Amino acid sequence: MSLRILRAVWKQFLGLSIFLLVLTGCSGGGDTGSNNTSSSSSSSSSSSSSSGGSSSSSSSGGSSGADSTPYGNLDPLLPPSSNFDLADWYLSVPSDNDGNGKSDTISENELSSGYGNSDYFFTGDDGGMVFRCPVAGFKTSTNTSYTRTELREMLRRGDTSIKTQGVNKNNWVFGSAPESARNAAGGVDGTLRATLAVNHVTTTGEAYQIGRVIVGQIHANDDEPVRLYYRKLPQNTKGAIYIAHEIKGGEDMWFEMIGSRANDAVNPEDGIALDELFSYEIKVVSNTLTVTIIREGKDDVVQVVDVSSSGYDVDDQYQYFKAGVYNQNNSGDDTDYVQATFYALKNSHDGYAF
Repeated sequence: MSLRILRAVWKQFLGLSIFLLVLTGCSGGGDTGSNNTSSSSSSSSSSSSSSGGSSSSSSSGGSSGADSTPYGNLDPLLPPSSNFDLADWYLSVPSDNDGNGKSDTISENELSSGYGNSDYFFTGDDGGMVFRCPVAGFKTSTNTSYTRTELREMLRRGDTSIKTQGVNKNNWVFGSAPESARNAAGGVDGTLRATLAVNHVTTTGEAYQIGRVIVGQIHANDDEPVRLYYRKLPQNTKGAIYIAHEIKGGEDMWFEMIGSRANDAVNPEDGIALDELFSYEIKVVSNTLTVTIIREGKDDVVQVVDVSSSGYDVDDQYQYFKAGVYNQNNSGDDTDYVQATFYALKNSHDGYAF
């Protein structure tokens, strides 16, 4: 087991500095258009540590021991829900077993009961939670252009008396939303933290679609306050990180954080290679959106976006996190695919009890 990696994960996601001191003394081990879309100016900055979380949370990362893996608390012999708390997520996979013409949805209860799928969602040899999604497959709706294997946050935790959609106890709202909405919602403001490695991206298809995948989102009723992209071009050894902020009912604002999102981007000097471990934090406090990329031994890369004019702080807008792989290529070979392995996942909100 790698002490360095374990210490980094605990530091970033649990903040237990006391634990690190003890451990030291122990022995042993979406981008839906072409790149001609205009970009807004960005102001990425560096920070020595990531932003803190909200007051309560549902965290992922299990207690099963398997010291032969790089992550001692993840067991490669167990299904994902035995290593991660998935009680407040459902999963979309690009199959259609029920014949309704849309991708299958795995409910919170089914997901938490040991669901796995060797094609799309399974435990890796190192105990990580693997998301894989080919170019060809069924989609979540007729309005969706791309396939996905992706978790959708469900604060109701299996209580089907609460509807999936709406300003209700299944979803959360911005802290700047009206008091009536804050009282009705399952949480206020939010933080999503993940540690992952992107293992594979597409290498075939239209130039503007090759190599890109969304690994984290905030979704609203119809729009997306943020989409977090990883993109690696075939000629490059490292990938870029950038985000899109969608104005409600309007255009996307683009912010490049590491490297360039251009179709002909050169190899980013400070980019992230396939299979390289990194972490992200997506955080909303009132009308401030902050995205942080965290890597061991490097300064954090931080992008702050003022969303006060974006239209999400009204009484009928609700939010939910998404995590996994949302393939942003529908023009490549059918068998071409994206894949990422998650090693930690934690969602938190003010007023959320789990």
